[in-house]
Amino acid sequence: MLNDPLFILAAVASLGVLVILMIGIGGFAKGGDFNKKHANRLMRYRIAAQAVAVLLIVAFAWLHGRGGN
Repeated sequence: MLNDPLFILAAVASLGVLVILMIGIGGFAKGGDFNKKHANRLMRYRIAAQAVAVLLIVAFAWLHGRGGN
């Protein structure tokens, strides 16, 4: 599974979602000017990255469910 490029891409996309989420939570916890400027943008980026990650995971599961490598 670690040799499958689609799996690696899905894992990297999931880690990207985690990074964006952690930056957003950190900004929310800290508050202030950063949160006011970037909170909504980070949420939009996270939703887009999460959609890509979910699509990649579903594609990986679908391809491997059909017996593909």
